[in-house]
Amino acid sequence: MEKSKNQLITEKSIRLLQRNQYTFHVDSKLTKTEMKNWIEQFFDVKVEGINSSRVRTRRKTKSSSNSTSKKKMITRLQSNYFIPLFLN
Repeated sequence: MEKSKNQLITEKSIRLLQRNQYTFHVDSKLTKTEMKNWIEQFFDVKVEGINSSRVRTRRKTKSSSNSTSKKKMITRLQSNYFIPLFLN
């Protein structure tokens, strides 16, 4: 299962970097504990906390409207750690 789809780069996520917080789009079935363990192992960092939210996206067409759900997680790292941007 793919855990992290990509790092999210927006104005808000860039502001959060100043507080050592990183934003990711993740698999919608992923739990906070699974995400914490994966980030700590993959990036070799220590996670202080994680906030998650579901983001609904609506796509309208002439015949119908579809809505999809994505999950966004904001990961707060301990002060001595960081994650490099643009890993892909």
